[in-house]
Amino acid sequence: MSARRQPSEERLLAFAAGTLSAPESVVVATHLALRPETRAWTELGQAVGGAVLDDLEPSVLGLEALDNTLARLDTPPPAATPAPRNADPSLPAPLRGFELGPWRWMGPGVHVRNVLGPRDGACRVILLRIAPGQSTPLHTHGGVELTCVIEGAYATEEGVFEPGDFEEADPNITHQPRVVSDKPCLCVAALDGEIVLPGRLGKLLAPFVRL
Repeated sequence: MSARRQPSEERLLAFAAGTLSAPESVVVATHLALRPETRAWTELGQAVGGAVLDDLEPSVLGLEALDNTLARLDTPPPAATPAPRNADPSLPAPLRGFELGPWRWMGPGVHVRNVLGPRDGACRVILLRIAPGQSTPLHTHGGVELTCVIEGAYATEEGVFEPGDFEEADPNITHQPRVVSDKPCLCVAALDGEIVLPGRLGKLLAPFVRL
């Protein structure tokens, strides 16, 4: 696992290009909302994309292009979308527009809820809330796991992760984040596949600890 506290350059450039999956984009956007200084990489990606477009040969517009554009100007704007039920306005801006599922028990002092909407196959977004002094179950991953801390702090062998910090994990990583702040740690995560609990105890707990 990388000890970086921000997404990799490749992931940031993919976010700028719009090629990340919807769940990954939500977590990266949350990181950028909490750590605006990281935006330099996304702005670089957008600048590179703009330069590529500038080098392309211009396309000839069809005869109907002007009429279509004028017709769109006459179209009334869409009605405002009502706020989803169970949304949480206290969350960072990238998460406020999503409906949230109920909190579910995952272990002592550990609760999880689904962020409904952003999904790509088996990849989805969750909120994870862990009480002070508590840990998640020891686990590895069926796929990539992207995590951004919103409040509080947790520690792994790689160090302490605080608000705005970003962690990338994959099936090669086995860890057990432990909350080291004096208040609950709230994180948003994009999970691709299920978490995997190693060992005999993990097999016994697996039916009860599902994300």
